[in-house]
Amino acid sequence: MKTIVAIGGGESFEDNTPINKRIVELSKKSKPNLLFLPTASGDATEYFDQLKEHFSQHGCNCDVLYLIREKPKKETIAEKISNADIIYVGGGNTFRMMKLWKKRGVDVLLKEAYEQGTVLCGLSAGSICWFKYGNSDSRKFNNPEAGLIKVSGLNLINALHCPHYDSEADRKPDLKRMMKKTYGIVAIALEDCCAIEILDDQYRIISARENARAYKVFWRGEDFFEEVVEQTETYRPLDELLSKRR
Repeated sequence: MKTIVAIGGGESFEDNTPINKRIVELSKKSKPNLLFLPTASGDATEYFDQLKEHFSQHGCNCDVLYLIREKPKKETIAEKISNADIIYVGGGNTFRMMKLWKKRGVDVLLKEAYEQGTVLCGLSAGSICWFKYGNSDSRKFNNPEAGLIKVSGLNLINALHCPHYDSEADRKPDLKRMMKKTYGIVAIALEDCCAIEILDDQYRIISARENARAYKVFWRGEDFFEEVVEQTETYRPLDELLSKRR
């Protein structure tokens, strides 16, 4: 089963504990191998330490793939990705991450892992990467005054994704502007501690915080729509979510 869990954000792994427990459940393993990709953070070692402490408590064997710090061989990269039951991508600079992934062939390997049923997940940059496009703050890492940009992801989900929809003030107005110039697709905006769980061609919204919401955002002609995506226990057709039809 092709599986993606994209999380809108959160201050710590503990903030998203119910979502993370669901990620582990989706692996269908009692002790799943979890591979962490901290590329977007510049391979911050403390980031992996935090993930390992959290997910080890939920039965995971945690490993990390440092692409910047260690510059591993292609064979090592491929082996780590193929051995993972869960691949978790951390937050940070999405544009830099995608550029390096393509250079090292990680993009192709992640698509293969997706086809083979590996659970793909992450938050912020680690949620944007699974979509066709993302609303990204990548420029702000070098210039805090810079605006948000549209970045390309792996296109496993044919939509644009915006994380941190409630916690960063510029996200809402900028997404509205960005979608005006983005044709043919909708945006899925997630507040912190909210996630979209996708299983093959079905989806549902899950959250770790009361009132954490997901939104479907799009333009149709000169009309702008921002619709709350209902959180339900049952799964719904993904095609309906990604359509501009109402």
